[in-house]
Amino acid sequence: MSNYYAPETVLPPQTDLLTGRAVVTEAYTVIPRGVLRDIVVSELPEWTNTRTWILNRPVAGGATTFAQYLVEVSQGGGSTNPEPEAGVESFVFLLEGALTVKLEGELHDLTPGGFAFIPPGAEWEVSNSAAEPAKFQWIRKAYQPLAGHTPKARVGNEKDIEPGAMPGTDNKWRTTRMLPTDDMAYDMHINVVTFEPGAVIPFAETHVMEHGLYVLEGKAVYRLNQDWVEVQEGDYMSLRAFCPQACYAGGPSNFRYLLYKDVNRQVRLT
Repeated sequence: MSNYYAPETVLPPQTDLLTGRAVVTEAYTVIPRGVLRDIVVSELPEWTNTRTWILNRPVAGGATTFAQYLVEVSQGGGSTNPEPEAGVESFVFLLEGALTVKLEGELHDLTPGGFAFIPPGAEWEVSNSAAEPAKFQWIRKAYQPLAGHTPKARVGNEKDIEPGAMPGTDNKWRTTRMLPTDDMAYDMHINVVTFEPGAVIPFAETHVMEHGLYVLEGKAVYRLNQDWVEVQEGDYMSLRAFCPQACYAGGPSNFRYLLYKDVNRQVRLT
């Protein structure tokens, strides 16, 4: 059974000691689940009965290609105009509850693991009619158009997609791809990456793609630049371009995360 962790956000009691694993460097950021509290929520325009934790936004010295949010929509909440900027594409991944996405006039009811890719310029709405709050990851990116290629909307559930094993790993490291990686119309990849306990990334990946990683399940020790960082379900990592990365998955459950990475069709020089 797949798990999709959504943090509890109530403020800790005054009797708690200050502790945490939050790290911000020039190469990467780690936002642990324990800092996603009520006191640090943001209110989004055109949204009702909604709370948002902004995990990443383009900033100088940080990841520049995308924004990523943890969003909680209570009963009766949502938005009929969720995207304020022209030319921006979105990806929604549901962690908890039930969410209705209206995309180009068609209704889609998402359950945990459900996702929707919204191309730039598409008309869409989002709502929650259930008593339980809906919690989801929302990734936004300014689309980079490519002549002769137009991305299409995609709706589904990651549980219904057969993951692909990484070569030579005996299926202990596998990737569920929710956007096609062989279609140049899409300028980002969104995957669920799964490691069984003890599986590893056996070298320090160092490449041009920026990453956003939200841990869905399990725990691991992650290598980020020159540091080893402990992470668990509910934690978030943002990696700059060329940040070395590797990991050892711990137990007892699988280590799984939602992965964003940008697609550089060509190195832009201006």
